[in-house]
Amino acid sequence: MLTPDQNKQFSDILEEFGKSLDITRSQHEKVVQSYEFVGNHLAAYDSPLHRYNPLILPQGSFMLGTMVRPFKKEDMDIDLVCRLEGKGATWTQKDLKKFVGDRLKDHGTLVKLLRIPDGRRCWTMDYAEAAKFHMDVLPAIVSSNYRVILEKALSSRELIDPEPLAIRITDKKLDNYATSTTPEDWLKSNPFGYGIWFEQQASLNFTKAILMSEAVQPVPKYQEEKLPLQRVVQILKRHRDMMFNGDDNKPISIIITTLAARAYRKETNIIDALVNVINRLPDAIQEIYSPEHRRMIKWIGNPVNNEENFADKWPECKEKQDNFYNWMKQVQLDVNMAISKKDSGLPFVVESLKKPFGDMDVMKAYDNYGQKHRLLRENGNLKMAGATGLLGALGTTVKNHNFHGKH
Repeated sequence: MLTPDQNKQFSDILEEFGKSLDITRSQHEKVVQSYEFVGNHLAAYDSPLHRYNPLILPQGSFMLGTMVRPFKKEDMDIDLVCRLEGKGATWTQKDLKKFVGDRLKDHGTLVKLLRIPDGRRCWTMDYAEAAKFHMDVLPAIVSSNYRVILEKALSSRELIDPEPLAIRITDKKLDNYATSTTPEDWLKSNPFGYGIWFEQQASLNFTKAILMSEAVQPVPKYQEEKLPLQRVVQILKRHRDMMFNGDDNKPISIIITTLAARAYRKETNIIDALVNVINRLPDAIQEIYSPEHRRMIKWIGNPVNNEENFADKWPECKEKQDNFYNWMKQVQLDVNMAISKKDSGLPFVVESLKKPFGDMDVMKAYDNYGQKHRLLRENGNLKMAGATGLLGALGTTVKNHNFHGKH
């Protein structure tokens, strides 16, 4: 059990650690500038797609505010939706994918960035190594009044019925990829409904809900301050990255994000949120009978699309399921190990965090934490709690050090 002072100290360290995982403001602006450039090209007056009002919108961790800096030499994966209002009457998914790709190839710069061949659902653009990101552009069809529906949902901050926010996307593995001209028969996705659901799970009160709502927008604002759930997801994803070191069968981010959001109970500080979330993660995993597999399978449902199982790859790849459960046990062990060092002193806590979360990022967080406390001390605002001796903003004032002498 953590004392109130220890609780605050852990939360402050984890907040600094979360900040060390954030992409920089300049990286954020570069991503936005890049995808807006793509969107403007697709929607230009001379574009064959112009009549369908194409719009590029971010989805995934960039929209949710849960992105973490690239691990080692990996790129940031920026997920985007290329949203068209309607389509040609005879267009199949294959046609839609081709027309979006053809328009991207029309531009001398963009054609050099395109990854060939195209992916299962997206067109991928690989930016220069120095940029540290690539963009996946997902062609999608929506109704002509979709913009109004989305803006209304964003402004009300309510998601009574997510279905109107669903989009229809392309998927090369579907049997009707090159035959069906009816979008209702295409694969359904709902990234913006998911974004609003996550915001509702993360928000603490009206003021902080505004903070989150700024992210669920066509151009998400850069967030220097984040909500506890956003930080928890970032911390869990970095632990996953450290544990699996690029393994393709590592736990996927959408599963971690969804389970964490379901397990979150509006805790107002990061350490309480993290401990409670990792202990509740298994509770949000269901087991159902699958006629297709003729056995019980794990089910992690999409909260805005009850037809979708985020763990749908697990039945075919047992390693993915095993890795997830191994990771879930390991993150519990590692966090509990750090907490067990609470009475030994902060350096011992920090030392226990280095291996599971990354030496450099943990030390950066510790250094930033120390700098802030140094400033508090110099300004006469640093306090010492009488019972524990921990430093913080509550307790007896700690006098600033005045070093006398030549050295």
